[in-house]
Amino acid sequence: MHRRSLLLLGLVGASAPLWGAGADPVESVMWDYFHQRLLGSEPYVFDPRVVLEAPPFAEDARQVPIQVDARAFTGQVVKIMAWAELNPIPRIFIFEPGERVEPLLAIRIRVEQATPIRAAVLTRDGLWHIGSTRVDAAGGGCTAPSVVRAQAGWEDRLGQVHGGRFPLGDGNRLRLRIDHPMDNGLVGGIPEFFLNQAELRDASGKPLATLELFPAVSENPTISLQVRGSDDARLWLRDNNGNEFEASF
Repeated sequence: MHRRSLLLLGLVGASAPLWGAGADPVESVMWDYFHQRLLGSEPYVFDPRVVLEAPPFAEDARQVPIQVDARAFTGQVVKIMAWAELNPIPRIFIFEPGERVEPLLAIRIRVEQATPIRAAVLTRDGLWHIGSTRVDAAGGGCTAPSVVRAQAGWEDRLGQVHGGRFPLGDGNRLRLRIDHPMDNGLVGGIPEFFLNQAELRDASGKPLATLELFPAVSENPTISLQVRGSDDARLWLRDNNGNEFEASF
């Protein structure tokens, strides 16, 4: 009986999720802190199926492109969260794709120094799947003076959306740039002023996806999404001062 029990225990353990199994691929001393602070110490696994792409070195620390691709979990994604662990303001975004939006997002961010970057994908079974990478940088991207504010007439262009939708397979790729300084409050005398909410909506106004943004996002932010089908869509944006903007595609 004792031997049969050990065998049964081994079979159950082999089929159960190995929460937290495997070593941290970027060996960050900050992982436990962010696991508790942002994920509430919930079950997780480091998962290469969460593809987090970023340049190995940030040529411009104020404009670092990253892309999170969680299409391996299409139909199972509840939300995607991203952060840069050694930034003074770590959080980047919280993305909730709907049924018609792929769990794929590209955006540009600031980095203050070389840092691990994480993308955490929550699936319907309550497990966080963690994608990881590391970006080297000369530094200063978060505390550098604003380029946008040095441009004449930037206030008149505030909230303008540039870009469009491009056919891709059975859907469309949305590639957008929004005119906004995205002030993070770290430059002397300039308070926080940034886009913090976005929704992609259908023609009737029903949300297709929601996106919460944080001041780690770059000035004049660029966002790329992938939408199934070819129906019209509208992008709604709001900043922390209550300004609202809309654009249709």
